[in-house]
Amino acid sequence: MRENKTKRDPVPKNFKNVEEASDFWDTHDLSDYLDSTKEAYFDVDIQRRVYLTALEPQLARKLMEIARKQGITTETLINVWLTEKMEETVS
Repeated sequence: MRENKTKRDPVPKNFKNVEEASDFWDTHDLSDYLDSTKEAYFDVDIQRRVYLTALEPQLARKLMEIARKQGITTETLINVWLTEKMEETVS
């Protein structure tokens, strides 16, 4: 922590983008600016749910390999394929 807080750089009022804010805080220590902070209150309402389903190890490995080759996550691949299969079944 700096001894003389009067010689610190001011925090910009508005950063142009996330990168500019990141660059500032990469080179400045928040503990030098605690007197400029205030408490913030906000609600968090997380809507996403995760459901876990066991897979056979060999099937899981094949899914991961296919997803990697397609440049997507295994979760995305499984969700796309299951959605397609459900649409086939309902039609």
